[in-house]
Amino acid sequence: MSKPKIRIGLIGSGFMGKAHVFGYTTAARVFDLPFEVELHTLADVNDEAAAKAATALGFAHWTTDWRKMVADRDIDVINITAPNALHKEMALAAIAAGKHVHCEKPLAPIASDGRDMADAAESAKVKTQVGLNYLCNPMFGLARDMIAAGELGEILGYRGVHAEDYMADPTSPFTFRHDPAGGGALADIGSHALATAEFLLSATAGPITRVMGDCVTMISERPDGKGGKRHVEVDDIGRAFLRFASGASGSIEGNWISTGRKMQHDFEVYGTKGALAFSQERFNELHFFSTDDPRGRQGFRRIEAGPDHPPYGLFCVAAGHQLGFNDLKAIEIAGFLDAIADRRFEPFNFRAGLRIQTLVETIQASSRAGAWKDVG
Repeated sequence: MSKPKIRIGLIGSGFMGKAHVFGYTTAARVFDLPFEVELHTLADVNDEAAAKAATALGFAHWTTDWRKMVADRDIDVINITAPNALHKEMALAAIAAGKHVHCEKPLAPIASDGRDMADAAESAKVKTQVGLNYLCNPMFGLARDMIAAGELGEILGYRGVHAEDYMADPTSPFTFRHDPAGGGALADIGSHALATAEFLLSATAGPITRVMGDCVTMISERPDGKGGKRHVEVDDIGRAFLRFASGASGSIEGNWISTGRKMQHDFEVYGTKGALAFSQERFNELHFFSTDDPRGRQGFRRIEAGPDHPPYGLFCVAAGHQLGFNDLKAIEIAGFLDAIADRRFEPFNFRAGLRIQTLVETIQASSRAGAWKDVG
């Protein structure tokens, strides 16, 4: 029996645009998707970029006018991988046209914009997804299950960090990420650390209820590309102490000037009966400590990803052979397509993305005030 087609429109063909395409291509071959995926139209900044990317990535059509693409009645889903400040306008236009929308994080640099996006999507009854594919790692699902099952006992503490060095060079130019409308390090990558904290602990420690932030700009100006300099206002490092509803405490950090770090997305969870430790730099492993082990035999044991950790087995029948970054995007996209087909609830919709941006803004406000802030 043939499956209905779902036609994809993509805005932007850079790093994340390619990741979305790889995700659709892989998902179509790994999962029993409810649709036959068609890469319909790609929109980019100019004719050369759009035509070249469409050919390379397998799209049937290309355009330099994303608005025209959004209005195309043949397209069912709009994927937004454009600069952060453009997310709201693009998403609202797509929602108004009745499209489902997959938007990369952060949902919007301003929480009120994210709220407008979430409200519009719910009013139009379209499905949405925010691109937080690290949450799709089977090791994250295992960690959450272990925590929820009480294997760590009562949760006492949490530490999370997302650190990279793509902004560590002070001679690198001012980009859209340095514009106040772009958000800064806390919004750009600290959002991953915040999403991970609540993903893992919400069922046990509850949501984050209070924060104490410290957002700092270490490189105060950047080359503007025209021979001059441009002042930087956004944070290079955003940190926060956290309090969860249960009383557990924790901390997170988003840092894009961590020299030598290419992809450190780590967490540690401490409980009365055990602990978990994870590093994205070895993201097919989860390390578990149990106080039930006899003294003299205690220590963190490595749990290696394998077919016992769904959906790893759909990719590879052998443990230890490892998933990759684009595989996580394929898992994310498969979940979104299942939600569009009403097989499941949206894995991480605009309302959930708004929650993360609300945390980011509360941390930023706390940093400015130098005081603890309750999360609204």
